[in-house]
Amino acid sequence: MTRRWQVALGVNVLLGIPGVIPIWMLWFLAASWASGPEPTDNDPMVLWLPIAAIVVVPYVLLWLSVNRSLARRSSLTPRIYWWISALATFLPTTALIIYSP
Repeated sequence: MTRRWQVALGVNVLLGIPGVIPIWMLWFLAASWASGPEPTDNDPMVLWLPIAAIVVVPYVLLWLSVNRSLARRSSLTPRIYWWISALATFLPTTALIIYSP
């Protein structure tokens, strides 16, 4: 039981590698809506929603199903477990942001 948090950390870092794409898509949608469309942009942002949904929803469902099964076997409190899981998932994206040229 003492090593369950290390397994959860490793699994979530591995889930964060393909998770770079859905995280980037959500960031792109949020940044585009916050800044408003460019005057020369003819493509409406509404077309991005189905594309983002096809990528983000399956990833979130996979992430939740894996973490629910690991959370039941973990010796951590649920609050600490979900914080560790969420932060570990963002580690690959953070590394790409920090080490990008």
